[in-house]
Amino acid sequence: MRRSLIPVGVAVLAFPTAAYAADGGWIAPFAVIAAGIGMAIAAGLCGLGQGRAVASAVDAMARQPGAAARIQTAMIIGLALIESLAIYTLVIALILLFVKGINFA
Repeated sequence: MRRSLIPVGVAVLAFPTAAYAADGGWIAPFAVIAAGIGMAIAAGLCGLGQGRAVASAVDAMARQPGAAARIQTAMIIGLALIESLAIYTLVIALILLFVKGINFA
């Protein structure tokens, strides 16, 4: 894998002006695609993570009903942290769209 990244790194270092094109050129469509794919992956994996967290919490509450309040509190904090990852990805996707992808002019 390392050998396959070396030509890419050399190309990036050899042609830095291609990334800073004035009109956006071919970067804009890829920014839109990257934003969409990134948000889809983040939303899907966050959904899977939240499902596993809730399933484990419900299982733990069923085993120890006396600790249900503490388990629920920990679960809600964990769900908020998992959801924040999707929100960070949304912010990055919006930055990609409004800086490189969408031209209103």
